[in-house]
Amino acid sequence: MASGSSIGVGGVFVNAEVTTSGRPVLRLNEVECFLLSSVDFDSEDDPPRFTALKSGNLILTTHRLIWIPSQSNVAVPSSIPLAAVTHIFSHKKSIKSMFHSPRIRFQTDPGSIVVTIVFRGKGDFDGFLTKFWECWRGRAWEEEDKSESETSRSGGSGTVAQGLYGNDGTVRMVGLAGILRKEQEQWESTDKSLQDAFQDLNALMSKAKEMVSLAEKMRQKLLSAPSSQNSSTDDEEMGSKEEMQQWMLSVGIISPVTKESAGALYHQELSRQLADFVRIPLEQAGGMISLTDMYYHFNRARGTELISPDDLWKACTLWEKFDVPVMLRKFDSGVMVIQNKSHSDEEVMSRIRMLVTKTETLRAGVTASDAALTLKIAPAMAKEHLLTAETKGLLCRDMSPDGLRFYFNLFPEIDLTNLHIVKDFGTYGEWVKATSILSV
Repeated sequence: MASGSSIGVGGVFVNAEVTTSGRPVLRLNEVECFLLSSVDFDSEDDPPRFTALKSGNLILTTHRLIWIPSQSNVAVPSSIPLAAVTHIFSHKKSIKSMFHSPRIRFQTDPGSIVVTIVFRGKGDFDGFLTKFWECWRGRAWEEEDKSESETSRSGGSGTVAQGLYGNDGTVRMVGLAGILRKEQEQWESTDKSLQDAFQDLNALMSKAKEMVSLAEKMRQKLLSAPSSQNSSTDDEEMGSKEEMQQWMLSVGIISPVTKESAGALYHQELSRQLADFVRIPLEQAGGMISLTDMYYHFNRARGTELISPDDLWKACTLWEKFDVPVMLRKFDSGVMVIQNKSHSDEEVMSRIRMLVTKTETLRAGVTASDAALTLKIAPAMAKEHLLTAETKGLLCRDMSPDGLRFYFNLFPEIDLTNLHIVKDFGTYGEWVKATSILSV
């Protein structure tokens, strides 16, 4: 969606860009702070000065108020920049307010339009209001030069004061009062050192946010870039693309969903964010990746905001309710994997059939490692595909001291009316030729 056009009278709202899973696309250095469900935007003017927005999720960031409809076909995602907010009216509790949905009123420019946020769902309303004030007063959208030169405090020329008077002309403290004064000065010096240290840490974190935002932009470019038509440079481009993807995975997620920011919608928003994140790891893993591997990749990208295995599983199970291009699958063996909805088992079975009908594999069979090289997936995933092919009657297994091997299933080609006939055509004939070469 376009992210720059205004909607409504007076240009109160701006269209908000969202991902395929319904998550907002954040801007440079923008971080999510709070999320509530079942929220309306109303106008108190008569007639209304903008079209009301009904029943959506409200996401508060350091830069915007983002409203995403519960049903995508009802309305478009919209936002109000916090820079446009000129005043937030104080929330007054009364007997009347106890019987109505909580509301927040604020004024925006241009036009001095008063917007009312109506909270019809459950959530921490007071926590949201507090965070709303913090983000608005923080003015994170203003790119100010934070390298202000600190004026050095005049501490004298270094000469030591003598007698009852100090270098600044004040009376020096002696005795017990002097000891207490000296301790107070030490505490103040320690406090200043800690403040300076945290300022340096905040500066470092701001640079880290810029790097993560840059990585996110490059990730979107890689996902939308067309495939190269020049076969001579395919290998080189694929190598650089894989290297770039590995680098971006190590950088992390720009604004990970947390229980503090999402509240009751934590698993729902985590599910949407995971659906957006999983695209690159799936591409690298050949369209299917185990839940264990995804747990590693996702937590690595989240940095210190780690999630539990149960949170990951719940997030994956919620994909059935959303229109996302990925799904959770459970094999008969109990192994759970994440795969693209476009992933075709028929295509995988066709590639396995081509593998096991070669002359050398007709004779020696294949292992999970052999299938992994052909399918370009992990051996554990390849084994699950081989077991699925066995279930469908395409393969037969052979358990031996050397391990588990799979062979092409020749039993359907045996003529039950003449068991001793040796066919010289079809796959059976190829198998006869392969075994004859072995005996020679």
